[in-house]
Amino acid sequence: MAEDGKPLLIKRYASRRLYNTETSDYVTLDDISQFIRDGRNVQIIDLKSGDDLTRQYLLQIIADHESRGENVLPTNVLNDLVRSYTTQATSVVPEFLAASFEMLRDGQSKVLTNMTQSNPMARMPGMEAMRAQQEAFMKAMTGGIGGLSGMSAAAKTPDASREGGDLDDIKAQLAELQRQLAKMGK
Repeated sequence: MAEDGKPLLIKRYASRRLYNTETSDYVTLDDISQFIRDGRNVQIIDLKSGDDLTRQYLLQIIADHESRGENVLPTNVLNDLVRSYTTQATSVVPEFLAASFEMLRDGQSKVLTNMTQSNPMARMPGMEAMRAQQEAFMKAMTGGIGGLSGMSAAAKTPDASREGGDLDDIKAQLAELQRQLAKMGK
């Protein structure tokens, strides 16, 4: 990550290729998406005109994820967003969305902190697996937005942050957790 806090500058050439100015190589939308998941801010500039294309490309990344079945935005939310462009609500929507994601980041940190070993519930059988699943869920829901100051070292392992291949593991862990909870209820 850049030490000066400036966004990663990506230049778009006339050929529509995207050029990472830090590493002096060409990048794809998937690369840019990964930079963002890793906590980087990016700025995409058209080399010829100097226009800032960041919003356009970020929307394209979201559309690509949604079209691949990685649905984060429910249809009713998408409808509301479209409506907001045609009403007076456009001035309120950006601030609302920014505040909502800030609350999500804060809540994520608090939930993870409350699920640590200092909580008496943490000693319950299967709680560690549930906590790891909750951390993975929160990370998936936010795409890794913001730091996780309350995350344990165990949750920072590559197994907890893998993408795509986790679903079967999570289902198996959830089934095991349900079996353990059923035993406790007897």
